[in-house]
Formats: sequence, structure tokens, C-alpha cells
Amino acid sequence: MANRSTTYITVAAVTIAAGLAAYAVYFDYKRRNDVEFRKKLKKKRVQKVVAQTKETEQAEATSDITPDSLREVLKSVRTEAGPQSPEEKETYFMTQVGIGEQFAAQGPKFYLPAATAFFRALRVYPAPVELIVIYEKTIIEPVFKIIMDLTQLDVKYRIEAYYDFFPPKKTGVSVVTRELTSGQGHRQLLVVNKDVAAGEVIYKEFPVVTALDPDLQAKGTHCGHCLRPIQPEMSLQMPKDSTPSPFHLTYCSKACMLASKKQTHSLLFTLENPLPAEIPSAPPTAAAQETRREAQAKFAEYVKKENRATPLLVARFIARQVAGETQKLVQAAVPGAGTTPENDFTDADNEVEKYVLADHLERLRYLEVVPNKEETALLTKVLATALPGLEEFITEEKYATMAGKIAYNSFGVCFGGGRDDRPTPAARPEELEKTRTPYGTNRQVGSALYTVSSYLTHSCKPSARPSFSSGTSEISIIANHDLKKGDVLTVAFVDVTQHPGETTMEARRRRRFELARGWRFSCACERCEEEAQSLSSEEKASATEQQKDESKVEDSVKNYPAGQAPQASADVE
Repeated sequence: MANRSTTYITVAAVTIAAGLAAYAVYFDYKRRNDVEFRKKLKKKRVQKVVAQTKETEQAEATSDITPDSLREVLKSVRTEAGPQSPEEKETYFMTQVGIGEQFAAQGPKFYLPAATAFFRALRVYPAPVELIVIYEKTIIEPVFKIIMDLTQLDVKYRIEAYYDFFPPKKTGVSVVTRELTSGQGHRQLLVVNKDVAAGEVIYKEFPVVTALDPDLQAKGTHCGHCLRPIQPEMSLQMPKDSTPSPFHLTYCSKACMLASKKQTHSLLFTLENPLPAEIPSAPPTAAAQETRREAQAKFAEYVKKENRATPLLVARFIARQVAGETQKLVQAAVPGAGTTPENDFTDADNEVEKYVLADHLERLRYLEVVPNKEETALLTKVLATALPGLEEFITEEKYATMAGKIAYNSFGVCFGGGRDDRPTPAARPEELEKTRTPYGTNRQVGSALYTVSSYLTHSCKPSARPSFSSGTSEISIIANHDLKKGDVLTVAFVDVTQHPGETTMEARRRRRFELARGWRFSCACERCEEEAQSLSSEEKASATEQQKDESKVEDSVKNYPAGQAPQASADVE
């Protein structure tokens, strides 16, 4: 059988060789005797030479376009003062496209300035992906390649530069990637940028969103925006002639009332136009208003029934995103208008690259939660009836991820040592919401989400503590002991004190149980490890197994760099 196969292969090879030889004889005959055939050959040779010449010219012209030269171009473009109003952007776009076409037509030596002009146009186009597709079909390949190289560099810079500008330098802290406890893997941590004395305030920040505990909201004893305790005679409410709201709030000041209305309340719980007056829009029909009112009423009823803060925090976060985008449109239409108010959340301090709330939330850790279809549908309806099209950005998966991030990173706002009259929730213990507070969630007045403080990690022997000494949801992080530059900032997510009548092991078991339920990890801090050495054989046998940290970051940000730790932190591992 083997010999037969060899024979077939040999015959096939001989046949192919014979065919090639026959074609060579035919080709030579035609070349010698057919005039038209010789003309075709000559034309092909000329075309080949022209093509090779063009390729050589392009290669020579683009050989000087190095990654460094592209970075210089990008740096120059990013620092240029761009157009502001929609009309200016349209004119700028058309001008840059025209310049790009002119440069591209002048040959390979002008490919870089051509690509730069097309790239400028891309940066102001409202649908960049759509424009890239058009570019690919209409622009010659060498220029299109340079445009894509610039675009990739731009995206890369924006991602990598985030932690160069956040947290802002004024906070005195930085985000670094480091292993906090042995065997727990690397994660992003908050470190101090200078030596700090015990009792010193390291930084302060205002929250992105807050949610007052339902019982206090119903009583009207605390501000629905900043959570400040207020006296009945000092409280403010929405004017009687304003749109009736299914979600009633009381405020401590006119400033808080207006901020709440602008940032979240108008969109979620009123029939007012969610767009600022500077942005023209057609008035809604009576039927549309009634549909919106019904959607808001159902969502408000659900929030009150659930007695949880997460649905409200997620809704307000999305509303803040919408408010942020409309503010940009206002600033573009009316320069100088729509400025960012004081006492707002901590943002990046880069004047060139404006990061948005989504950039901050995207990088936070979260716990996977089961998508709540009813919750998602109710909020989606509220958004769709307020601004048609918003519903497209909320899927069950996206909502679940956002809810997981807000639940994992929210702090409990406690004044003094916290309150004693918080109602006992009716939900099962494993379903109770947990917030980061050293006094225990059962002593808080409300929940709040912060951009910088979300990077604080837990320790049962924390290096810092949260304080709300201003009497509002503004958080102050205070050093528990002297800190050196590069030291990691940790806080207690739960009550880590040993209660009267409680043994050391009972206290250890209680706090670790709360951490496992609220944040799904087993603490491996110095205190827990030291106490574990004192466990008796019976206690070790009854102790629960070490729970792997279930928190995670999105796949899209796993490779995002978190900057380098300060030099002095090299020996603080």
C-alpha cells in the first residue's frame, strides 16, 4: 500500500513538472512571435515599476513617522483650543476634512499633516465610530493607518493618564497597585503622598450621590441632599406651585434644594423638562406627561417598599450622568454658563482631558449580583419617559454591574457615634444592605458614594477612620496613627471594637461574619492573623473556611495602569 501511495505522489509530481515545462515553452513562443503579447508584457512591467516606485515613495515618506513623532502630534492636538458651540464644531469639522483631503492629494510627504487634519475632525465628530468607518472607505490606506495610530495613542493616553490626575494632587493621596496582604493578590490601594501625624485630616470629599434612610426621609428630620440634621422650622421643601412629586424630600437650605433638583430630582421625580432652558426642546404632550408620571409613581412606590438604598443610588447616579452631559451642551451653547458648583464630588484635575462619572465608576471594584428584572424595568421606564433614548443605555447586565459597584463601595453616614433608633429591617440577614462604617450600618442616617474613598480598603486594625464632623455627608479621612509617605490607607468597613461581655474570639467571629456577608471576603489583616494564633483546637475546628475575595473589576479595566507608588514607599510593603 505504501509503495502504491509513493507511486501516486511521484506521478503527480512528474505531471505538474511537465505542465510547468509546457507552459514555459508556450510563454517563450508567444513572447517571440506575438506582438500584442509583447505589448501586454511591457505594460505589465511598467505598471509593476510604477507600483513599486509608489510603494518605495510611501515607505520613504512614512519612514520618518515614528511613535515619538506621532506622540508629538497628539500632544500638540490635545493642547489646542477646540471649538465650543455646535456651529463652531461643524465649521471646524468641515475645515479640517478639507485640509486633510488637500494634503493627501499632494503625495506621501504630506500624509502625516493630512492624517492630523482628519484626526482633528474625528475628535469633534459626535459619532466617531461611524466616521472611522467612512474614513476607511474613502481615505487612502497609508493616511487611514496614521489616523488609526493617532486614535489608538489618544485612547491609550486617556486611559493611562487617568491616575496621573486622579485623585487630585490637593487630596495628598494616590492610587497604586500593590499586594495588601500576603496571598490576596495585587489590587488598587490608596496611599498617602506625605508624612501624616495621628489625628490629622488627610483629605475631605463630597459624595457623588446620597440616599437618606427611608424612616428619616419620611420624618423630614434630615436634608434629602446633604443628609444634615435639621429642625422642622428650618426645613425647606419644593414650592407648592411646582410639579407634584411622588418622592417627597425635605432640605436644609435653598442651595441643597436647587442642587438636588438640578442633579437628580427633576429627571427622576418631577414632570419638569429635564433639559436646561438653554437647550431648546419641544413641549411634551399631555399623554406623554401622564405616562411619565405613572412611571415615576411606580418606581417611587418600589423604592419605598424595598426599603433599600441601592435602587435610589443607582437612579441618582444615572441622573447625575445625564446632568453632566447636558451641562456640557449648555457650556458649548452659552460659554461661561453651567459651571460646576462648589462642594461637588472629587473629580480629576486635568484641564485638557475631562473625565466623566462613567470613567470613575468603571474603575471601581464590585460584587456580582443577580440582575433584578423588575428594578431595571421600572427605572428604564422612568428614564425613557423623561428623555427618550436613555433606556438604550440600561440593560439588565449593566444595571446589575452598576448596582454591584455602588453597593460594594457605599459608605454609611454617621454623625457622632451614630444613632440608636434605626428601625430593624424586615429582610433576611443575608439580604441586608451593608455600608462601610466603623459604627455599623444599623447606626447610620444614610448612604453615600465617593470617588476617592472608594479605593480605601478594609482592615480590622485600620490606619485611618471616616468622620462626618461637618454635620453633612462630606467625609473626612483622619489618620489613626502616624503615617509615612507611601503608607496604605485602610478603614474599618464594620464595627471592629470588642463589645462589653464579648470575648476576643467572639468579636473576631462577629466582624469576619459581617465582612463575609457584606463584601464576600475573609479578612487577612494583621490583627486577624495575630488572633488566629490564639484559637483553641475547638475554635479552629468550628471556624469557617477562608473565603476567597469575590470582588472584581471589569474586564475592560484589568490592564489599566494605576500609576507608581511614591519612591518612599519602596520599603513599606
